[in-house]
Amino acid sequence: MKKNVGGIDRGLRIVAGLVLIGLAATGLVGPWGWLGLVVLATGLFSFCGAYALLGLNTCPARSE
Repeated sequence: MKKNVGGIDRGLRIVAGLVLIGLAATGLVGPWGWLGLVVLATGLFSFCGAYALLGLNTCPARSE
């Protein structure tokens, strides 16, 4: 898997995922809150399948 999620995007995904999981665990939101696991995973692995399908990439260009 080639990384396609950059720094700010990655940080926001991790925070949003944790918040959704916390809300679902406490019962403040319905079962849809557990989708935070997917959001968290995309942030932790720096890869988003939807970005790959759409040809998007928020990673900075590598200077070689």
